[in-house]
Amino acid sequence: MISENELKVLIGRCIKKELNAQELLYRNFYGFAMSICLRYSSNRSEARIIINDGFLKVFNNLHKFDPEKPFEPWVGRIMSNTAIDHYRAELKHMNLVDIAEIDEVFEYATVEQKLYYDDLIKLVQQLPPSYRTVFNLYAVDGLTHEEIAQKLKISVGGSKSNLFKARKRLRELLELAYTQSEKIININEPEYQLLRVSK
Repeated sequence: MISENELKVLIGRCIKKELNAQELLYRNFYGFAMSICLRYSSNRSEARIIINDGFLKVFNNLHKFDPEKPFEPWVGRIMSNTAIDHYRAELKHMNLVDIAEIDEVFEYATVEQKLYYDDLIKLVQQLPPSYRTVFNLYAVDGLTHEEIAQKLKISVGGSKSNLFKARKRLRELLELAYTQSEKIININEPEYQLLRVSK
């Protein structure tokens, strides 16, 4: 990873529109940007579109970056906001359910507490875009329903509804994945018996 001093020099060169510097900055922060954009997209192809749009914004706004502050969170906010812009652009193709309030109490531990990050990403990517966006903003980015409603231009009830349905769908997907994994393993197979003995 690039050092802090090297980063400052690199940013200065990027502000001067040096293409090789921009490429180096892109390569150094691509993985970080991808980890954010994957959460908001349905697949890697969509995430790449968001990343490219995000880095365009990064390069166009580098002159506004305060070098006394950490660079990575600044890039992260741009990527997150770009993903939301992408969501808004696709909003006309989606159906957002709006309700006044959600009274149901969640009796189960939330799915995001039970899964490894990669597993969670794969499940979250299967959610409809409206559910996925609200879930990310609330469960991962830590925004309140009021903040989400303002950011996405929906009602607070709509935010709560989409979070509720996202969690419900994630539980269903988790149960389905668990059921399928159980079907794959036949405990009467010799290989399984050997595995049990070896443990």
